[in-house]
Amino acid sequence: MANDFTICVGTVGAGVWFSPDGGDHWRRSRMKLPFYAEPGEIQVRTLAVSPHNPHHLLAGSEAGLYRSEDNGASWDWIDSPMEGKQIWSATFHPADPDTMLAGTKEPGVYRTNDRGQSWHRLAVPMAERCLAGAPKVTNILIDPRDKRTIWVGVEIDGVYCSRDDGQTWKHSKIGDKELNRDVHGVALATGPRTKLLVTTPDGIWSSLDEGESWSLHGFPKFAERDTISYCRGVAIKPGDPDTIFVGNGDFIPGKRGAIQRSRDGGASWEACKLPVEPNSTIYWFGTNQANPDVVVANSLHGYLYLSTDSGDSWTKVRREFGEIRAVTWVPN
Repeated sequence: MANDFTICVGTVGAGVWFSPDGGDHWRRSRMKLPFYAEPGEIQVRTLAVSPHNPHHLLAGSEAGLYRSEDNGASWDWIDSPMEGKQIWSATFHPADPDTMLAGTKEPGVYRTNDRGQSWHRLAVPMAERCLAGAPKVTNILIDPRDKRTIWVGVEIDGVYCSRDDGQTWKHSKIGDKELNRDVHGVALATGPRTKLLVTTPDGIWSSLDEGESWSLHGFPKFAERDTISYCRGVAIKPGDPDTIFVGNGDFIPGKRGAIQRSRDGGASWEACKLPVEPNSTIYWFGTNQANPDVVVANSLHGYLYLSTDSGDSWTKVRREFGEIRAVTWVPN
Protein backbone atom coordinates (compact mmCIF):
# COMPACT_ATOMS: atom_id res chain seq x y z
CA MET A 1 0.00 0.00 0.00
CA ALA A 2 1.46 3.33 -1.06
CA ASN A 3 -0.04 5.30 1.81
CA ASP A 4 0.21 2.82 4.66
CA PHE A 5 -1.10 5.16 7.34
CA THR A 6 -4.44 6.24 8.76
CA ILE A 7 -5.70 9.82 8.64
CA CYS A 8 -8.23 10.86 11.29
CA VAL A 9 -10.43 13.92 10.95
CA GLY A 10 -12.47 15.55 13.70
CA THR A 11 -15.60 17.34 12.50
CA VAL A 12 -18.33 19.56 13.89
CA GLY A 13 -21.53 17.58 13.59
CA ALA A 14 -20.23 14.26 12.24
CA GLY A 15 -17.75 13.00 14.83
CA VAL A 16 -14.52 11.38 13.64
CA TRP A 17 -13.85 10.01 10.17
CA PHE A 18 -10.84 7.83 9.36
CA SER A 19 -9.06 6.63 6.25
CA PRO A 20 -6.82 3.55 6.68
CA ASP A 21 -5.21 4.05 3.26
CA GLY A 22 -3.92 7.59 3.57
CA GLY A 23 -6.97 9.41 2.28
CA ASP A 24 -8.30 7.22 -0.55
CA HIS A 25 -11.27 5.65 1.26
CA TRP A 26 -13.13 6.93 4.32
CA ARG A 27 -15.36 5.54 7.02
CA ARG A 28 -17.11 7.14 9.94
CA SER A 29 -15.74 6.03 13.30
CA ARG A 30 -17.91 4.23 15.83
CA MET A 31 -18.33 6.42 18.90
CA LYS A 32 -20.14 5.46 22.08
CA LEU A 33 -22.36 8.41 22.94
CA PRO A 34 -24.11 9.52 26.12
CA PHE A 35 -27.81 8.69 26.11
CA TYR A 36 -28.82 12.26 25.24
CA ALA A 37 -26.49 12.63 22.26
CA GLU A 38 -27.05 11.60 18.67
CA PRO A 39 -24.35 10.79 16.09
CA GLY A 40 -25.19 13.86 14.02
CA GLU A 41 -24.50 16.16 16.96
CA ILE A 42 -20.99 15.20 18.04
CA GLN A 43 -18.44 18.01 17.69
CA VAL A 44 -14.78 16.96 17.78
CA ARG A 45 -12.33 19.84 18.20
CA THR A 46 -9.10 18.06 19.09
CA LEU A 47 -7.25 14.81 18.32
CA ALA A 48 -4.08 13.59 20.03
CA VAL A 49 -1.82 10.58 19.43
CA SER A 50 -0.18 8.70 22.30
CA PRO A 51 3.63 8.82 22.43
CA HIS A 52 3.51 5.41 24.14
CA ASN A 53 1.46 3.54 21.51
CA PRO A 54 1.04 4.99 18.01
CA HIS A 55 -2.39 3.34 17.60
CA HIS A 56 -3.94 5.02 20.66
CA LEU A 57 -5.64 8.42 20.33
CA LEU A 58 -7.75 10.91 22.25
CA ALA A 59 -10.64 12.96 20.87
CA GLY A 60 -12.25 15.88 22.66
CA SER A 61 -15.88 16.81 22.14
CA GLU A 62 -18.73 18.64 23.89
CA ALA A 63 -19.99 15.20 24.98
CA GLY A 64 -16.70 14.51 26.76
CA LEU A 65 -13.37 12.84 26.15
CA TYR A 66 -12.93 9.74 23.98
CA ARG A 67 -10.13 7.19 23.63
CA SER A 68 -9.40 4.94 20.66
CA GLU A 69 -7.03 1.98 20.65
CA ASP A 70 -7.50 0.93 17.03
CA ASN A 71 -6.24 3.87 14.94
CA GLY A 72 -9.47 5.79 15.34
CA ALA A 73 -11.87 3.16 14.00
CA SER A 74 -13.81 3.02 17.28
CA TRP A 75 -13.94 5.24 20.35
CA ASP A 76 -14.82 4.65 24.00
CA TRP A 77 -16.30 7.45 26.05
CA ILE A 78 -14.37 8.35 29.22
CA ASP A 79 -16.38 9.49 32.22
CA SER A 80 -15.04 12.88 33.32
CA PRO A 81 -16.05 16.26 34.75
CA MET A 82 -15.69 17.66 31.22
CA GLU A 83 -18.94 16.12 30.01
CA GLY A 84 -21.09 18.92 28.63
CA LYS A 85 -18.10 21.23 28.08
CA GLN A 86 -16.38 21.88 24.78
CA ILE A 87 -12.97 20.17 24.84
CA TRP A 88 -10.52 22.12 22.68
CA SER A 89 -7.24 20.37 23.56
CA ALA A 90 -6.02 17.03 24.88
CA THR A 91 -2.74 15.19 25.30
CA PHE A 92 -1.16 12.06 26.71
CA HIS A 93 1.62 12.73 29.18
CA PRO A 94 4.90 11.42 27.69
CA ALA A 95 6.18 10.26 31.09
CA ASP A 96 3.18 8.06 31.95
CA PRO A 97 0.68 6.36 29.59
CA ASP A 98 -2.01 6.52 32.29
CA THR A 99 -1.80 10.30 32.61
CA MET A 100 -3.90 12.48 30.28
CA LEU A 101 -4.74 16.17 30.23
CA ALA A 102 -7.54 18.07 28.52
CA GLY A 103 -8.48 21.72 28.14
CA THR A 104 -11.94 23.22 27.83
CA LYS A 105 -14.16 26.19 27.18
CA GLU A 106 -15.07 27.67 29.69
CA PRO A 107 -11.36 27.70 30.51
CA GLY A 108 -10.12 24.75 32.52
CA VAL A 109 -7.30 22.18 32.45
CA TYR A 110 -8.16 18.72 33.77
CA ARG A 111 -5.81 15.84 34.56
CA THR A 112 -6.11 12.15 35.26
CA ASN A 113 -3.28 9.89 36.46
CA ASP A 114 -5.26 6.64 36.26
CA ARG A 115 -6.58 6.43 32.67
CA GLY A 116 -9.68 8.44 33.47
CA GLN A 117 -10.87 6.73 36.65
CA SER A 118 -10.50 10.02 38.54
CA TRP A 119 -9.83 13.61 37.55
CA HIS A 120 -8.72 16.86 39.13
CA ARG A 121 -8.66 20.40 37.80
CA LEU A 122 -5.30 22.15 37.69
CA ALA A 123 -5.14 25.59 39.29
CA VAL A 124 -4.25 27.56 36.15
CA PRO A 125 -5.21 31.19 36.93
CA MET A 126 -6.85 31.88 33.56
CA ALA A 127 -9.20 34.77 32.86
CA GLU A 128 -12.86 33.81 33.06
CA ARG A 129 -13.94 36.22 30.32
CA CYS A 130 -12.43 37.91 27.27
CA LEU A 131 -13.62 40.01 24.35
CA ALA A 132 -14.94 36.84 22.67
CA GLY A 133 -16.81 35.60 25.76
CA ALA A 134 -15.37 32.59 27.55
CA PRO A 135 -11.69 31.82 26.82
CA LYS A 136 -10.72 28.41 25.43
CA VAL A 137 -7.71 26.21 26.27
CA THR A 138 -6.48 25.59 22.72
CA ASN A 139 -3.17 23.87 23.51
CA ILE A 140 -1.58 21.69 26.18
CA LEU A 141 2.06 20.86 25.51
CA ILE A 142 4.44 18.85 27.68
CA ASP A 143 7.98 20.15 27.28
CA PRO A 144 10.14 17.40 25.69
CA ARG A 145 13.20 18.70 27.58
CA ASP A 146 11.56 18.35 31.01
CA LYS A 147 8.43 16.26 31.55
CA ARG A 148 7.48 18.37 34.59
CA THR A 149 7.12 21.48 32.44
CA ILE A 150 3.67 22.08 30.94
CA TRP A 151 2.74 24.82 28.46
CA VAL A 152 -0.90 25.91 28.07
CA GLY A 153 -2.19 28.21 25.32
CA VAL A 154 -5.43 30.11 25.85
CA GLU A 155 -7.73 31.87 23.40
CA ILE A 156 -7.84 34.72 24.59
CA ASP A 157 -5.41 34.90 27.55
CA GLY A 158 -1.88 34.21 26.35
CA VAL A 159 0.40 31.36 27.45
CA TYR A 160 0.83 29.76 30.88
CA CYS A 161 3.76 27.64 32.00
CA SER A 162 4.23 25.31 34.96
CA ARG A 163 7.69 24.03 35.93
CA ASP A 164 6.44 21.76 38.73
CA ASP A 165 4.06 19.39 36.92
CA GLY A 166 1.07 21.68 37.20
CA GLN A 167 1.30 22.85 40.80
CA THR A 168 2.10 26.51 40.11
CA TRP A 169 1.85 28.62 36.96
CA LYS A 170 3.47 31.66 35.34
CA HIS A 171 1.58 33.82 32.83
CA SER A 172 3.21 35.10 29.66
CA LYS A 173 1.31 37.94 27.99
CA ILE A 174 2.19 38.21 24.33
CA GLY A 175 2.30 41.70 22.83
CA ASP A 176 0.48 44.75 24.11
CA LYS A 177 -2.96 44.14 22.58
CA GLU A 178 -5.64 41.69 23.63
CA LEU A 179 -5.61 40.30 20.09
CA ASN A 180 -1.95 39.34 20.59
CA ARG A 181 -3.03 37.02 23.39
CA ASP A 182 -5.54 35.20 21.17
CA VAL A 183 -3.46 32.01 21.16
CA HIS A 184 -4.30 29.45 18.48
CA GLY A 185 -1.24 27.21 18.17
CA VAL A 186 1.72 26.44 20.46
CA ALA A 187 4.87 24.51 19.55
CA LEU A 188 8.42 24.07 20.81
CA ALA A 189 11.32 23.91 18.37
CA THR A 190 14.05 22.24 20.40
CA GLY A 191 17.62 22.44 19.20
CA PRO A 192 20.81 24.36 20.01
CA ARG A 193 18.48 27.23 20.96
CA THR A 194 14.97 26.22 21.95
CA LYS A 195 12.30 28.44 20.43
CA LEU A 196 8.75 28.72 21.73
CA LEU A 197 6.31 29.37 18.87
CA VAL A 198 2.79 30.75 19.21
CA THR A 199 0.28 31.64 16.48
CA THR A 200 -2.26 34.42 16.94
CA PRO A 201 -4.54 36.19 14.44
CA ASP A 202 -1.76 38.57 13.42
CA GLY A 203 1.09 36.11 12.82
CA ILE A 204 3.54 33.78 14.51
CA TRP A 205 5.30 34.92 17.67
CA SER A 206 8.61 33.43 18.78
CA SER A 207 10.46 33.52 22.09
CA LEU A 208 14.04 32.47 22.76
CA ASP A 209 13.81 33.08 26.51
CA GLU A 210 10.99 30.80 27.65
CA GLY A 211 8.26 33.38 27.04
CA GLU A 212 9.88 36.37 28.73
CA SER A 213 10.02 38.35 25.48
CA TRP A 214 8.49 37.86 22.04
CA SER A 215 9.00 38.83 18.41
CA LEU A 216 6.30 38.76 15.72
CA HIS A 217 6.44 37.65 12.10
CA GLY A 218 3.41 38.59 10.01
CA PHE A 219 2.54 37.07 6.64
CA PRO A 220 1.49 38.87 3.43
CA LYS A 221 -2.13 39.98 3.32
CA PHE A 222 -4.42 38.32 0.80
CA ALA A 223 -6.07 41.60 -0.23
CA GLU A 224 -5.39 45.30 0.32
CA ARG A 225 -8.57 45.68 2.37
CA ASP A 226 -7.46 43.02 4.87
CA THR A 227 -6.30 44.33 8.24
CA ILE A 228 -4.27 41.22 9.14
CA SER A 229 -3.09 37.94 7.63
CA TYR A 230 -4.77 35.47 9.95
CA CYS A 231 -2.87 32.50 11.46
CA ARG A 232 -4.16 29.35 13.13
CA GLY A 233 -2.18 26.13 13.56
CA VAL A 234 1.58 25.63 13.82
CA ALA A 235 3.54 22.38 13.45
CA ILE A 236 7.21 21.42 13.47
CA LYS A 237 8.61 18.60 11.39
CA PRO A 238 9.56 15.79 13.81
CA GLY A 239 13.32 15.67 14.24
CA ASP A 240 13.86 18.88 12.28
CA PRO A 241 13.23 22.05 14.35
CA ASP A 242 14.12 24.26 11.39
CA THR A 243 11.10 23.15 9.34
CA ILE A 244 7.94 24.88 10.56
CA PHE A 245 4.42 24.99 9.10
CA VAL A 246 1.81 27.69 9.83
CA GLY A 247 -1.85 27.66 8.82
CA ASN A 248 -2.72 30.99 7.23
CA GLY A 249 -5.75 32.74 5.73
CA ASP A 250 -7.47 36.03 5.02
CA PHE A 251 -9.69 36.00 8.12
CA ILE A 252 -11.78 33.65 10.23
CA PRO A 253 -13.25 31.46 8.86
CA GLY A 254 -12.03 33.18 5.74
CA LYS A 255 -12.47 32.58 2.03
CA ARG A 256 -8.83 31.96 1.10
CA GLY A 257 -5.97 30.18 2.80
CA ALA A 258 -2.35 29.14 2.54
CA ILE A 259 0.23 26.85 4.11
CA GLN A 260 3.29 28.85 5.09
CA ARG A 261 6.58 26.96 5.51
CA SER A 262 9.97 27.90 6.88
CA ARG A 263 13.04 25.70 6.46
CA ASP A 264 15.42 27.91 8.43
CA GLY A 265 13.78 28.07 11.82
CA GLY A 266 11.48 30.97 10.98
CA ALA A 267 14.06 33.35 9.48
CA SER A 268 12.29 33.21 6.11
CA TRP A 269 8.94 31.87 4.88
CA GLU A 270 7.26 30.82 1.67
CA ALA A 271 3.71 29.82 0.79
CA CYS A 272 3.52 26.18 -0.30
CA LYS A 273 2.19 25.47 -3.78
CA LEU A 274 -1.21 23.81 -3.38
CA PRO A 275 -3.11 22.14 -6.24
CA VAL A 276 -6.41 23.78 -5.20
CA GLU A 277 -6.69 27.08 -3.36
CA PRO A 278 -8.05 26.53 0.17
CA ASN A 279 -11.65 27.65 0.68
CA SER A 280 -10.90 29.11 4.13
CA THR A 281 -8.03 29.58 6.54
CA ILE A 282 -5.81 26.52 6.90
CA TYR A 283 -6.57 25.40 10.43
CA TRP A 284 -4.46 22.47 11.68
CA PHE A 285 -1.67 20.09 10.76
CA GLY A 286 -0.98 16.45 11.48
CA THR A 287 2.60 15.17 11.76
CA ASN A 288 4.04 11.99 13.23
CA GLN A 289 7.58 10.90 14.06
CA ALA A 290 6.82 7.54 12.39
CA ASN A 291 7.45 9.36 9.09
CA PRO A 292 8.54 13.00 9.46
CA ASP A 293 7.99 13.66 5.74
CA VAL A 294 4.21 13.07 5.90
CA VAL A 295 2.11 16.14 6.70
CA VAL A 296 -1.66 16.52 6.56
CA ALA A 297 -3.44 19.88 6.74
CA ASN A 298 -7.05 21.02 6.64
CA SER A 299 -9.11 24.04 5.78
CA LEU A 300 -11.93 24.85 8.17
CA HIS A 301 -14.46 24.23 5.40
CA GLY A 302 -13.59 20.61 4.69
CA TYR A 303 -10.55 20.46 2.41
CA LEU A 304 -7.70 18.07 3.25
CA TYR A 305 -4.17 18.38 1.89
CA LEU A 306 -1.44 15.73 2.01
CA SER A 307 2.31 15.96 1.52
CA THR A 308 4.73 13.03 1.63
CA ASP A 309 7.87 15.11 1.06
CA SER A 310 7.86 17.59 3.94
CA GLY A 311 5.76 20.13 2.09
CA ASP A 312 7.65 20.31 -1.20
CA SER A 313 4.53 19.08 -3.00
CA TRP A 314 0.91 18.57 -1.98
CA THR A 315 -2.19 16.74 -3.15
CA LYS A 316 -5.77 17.55 -2.23
CA VAL A 317 -7.66 14.56 -0.85
CA ARG A 318 -10.69 13.89 -3.02
CA ARG A 319 -13.07 13.41 -0.10
CA GLU A 320 -14.44 16.66 1.30
CA PHE A 321 -16.08 17.17 4.68
CA GLY A 322 -18.17 19.77 6.46
CA GLU A 323 -16.42 21.76 9.17
CA ILE A 324 -13.07 20.24 10.22
CA ARG A 325 -11.64 21.19 13.61
CA ALA A 326 -8.93 18.54 14.09
CA VAL A 327 -6.67 16.34 11.96
CA THR A 328 -3.88 13.84 12.62
CA TRP A 329 -2.40 10.65 11.21
CA VAL A 330 -0.99 7.41 12.64
CA PRO A 331 0.97 4.50 11.15
CA ASN A 332 -0.91 1.28 10.31
